[in-house]
Amino acid sequence: MKDIRQTLFHIHHCRGIGLKGTKRLLEKLPNLHSIFDLKPSTLRQITRSTPANIELFYKDLHSFPSERYMKLYSENDIEWITLMDADYPPLLNQVYDPPLLLFLKGDKSLLVATKKLAVIGSRDATSYTEKVLQTMIPKLVRKDIVIVSGLAQGADTIAHKETISSGGRTIGVLGSGFNHIYPKQNEYLAHQMMMDHLLLSEYPPYIKPEKRQFPFRNRIISGLSEAVLITEARKKSGTFITADYALNEGRGVLCIPGSIHEPLAEGTNSLIQEGATMVLSIEDIYSELRV
Repeated sequence: MKDIRQTLFHIHHCRGIGLKGTKRLLEKLPNLHSIFDLKPSTLRQITRSTPANIELFYKDLHSFPSERYMKLYSENDIEWITLMDADYPPLLNQVYDPPLLLFLKGDKSLLVATKKLAVIGSRDATSYTEKVLQTMIPKLVRKDIVIVSGLAQGADTIAHKETISSGGRTIGVLGSGFNHIYPKQNEYLAHQMMMDHLLLSEYPPYIKPEKRQFPFRNRIISGLSEAVLITEARKKSGTFITADYALNEGRGVLCIPGSIHEPLAEGTNSLIQEGATMVLSIEDIYSELRV
C-alpha cells in the first residue's frame, strides 16, 4: 500500500471494526500504514472491538486483495474518494460522522455543485407528492439546483424521475453497493443515473442492502445538501431520521403542509409545528437556498 488513501481503501473493505473503529485508528496512528505491523491485541485496544471482530478484521487486513479490487472498480467506471481528498464534498465534511470513503458512478462534478437540495418523503407517497414535485422541480432545475435523494420507492423515485424529465441533474445516495440496487424496480433508473447523473454509496459495490444501512445513509443525503424538502411523512417514520440529521448539521428543513385528516401529513405538519419552514410556494425554497 503506497499512501494513506490506499491504506484507507484497504481498511474500508475489511470487516469487523466499522466506521467508528476506523476513525479511532486514524486518530491514534499518524502513520496509518503502520497498522500492518500491529498485533491483534493492539488493534483491539485502539478500536475497542470485540475479540471475534478483531479476529475477523485482522484476517481481512492481511488477506484482502486491494489492488485487484481497485483495478476491478476502475474497469467498471467506479471511482472512489476519501475524506482526505480535495474533491470531497465540503458540506458533507461538516457532518458528525462523515463517510471516510465514497464510491461513485456517474458525473463526479455534481458533488461540488453550488446548490443542492435533498428531496425526501414517504415510500407510500400519494399523488399529492407527485403534483407538488411536478410543479416545483422544473422551477428548481431552471435555477441549476441539483436534487439529492435516496432512490427509494415513493417520493425519492418521483424526485429523481421528475428532475431527469425536466432536464436537471440529480444525485442518488444508496444504502447498499452498486451491484445490489434496492428496490429492484429502480434498477433501470439507477443505471440511467450512473450514465448521466450520479450515484454514490459508502458501501463497497458487493455489499447487499440491510435494513440498518438505510437510516445511516440518510446523514449523507442531508449532509450533501444545503436544505431538505419533505413532501409527505408519517409521524414516526424514517424521514424523521433525515430531518434530525439535517437539523443537527444546521441545514434547513422545509416541509409541504397537508390535510389534518391525512396520515401522511402528520409528520410534515408536526415538523412545521416544531419550527420547520412551511413551503407554500417555490419562493420559500428559493429563500432558503438564497437563489
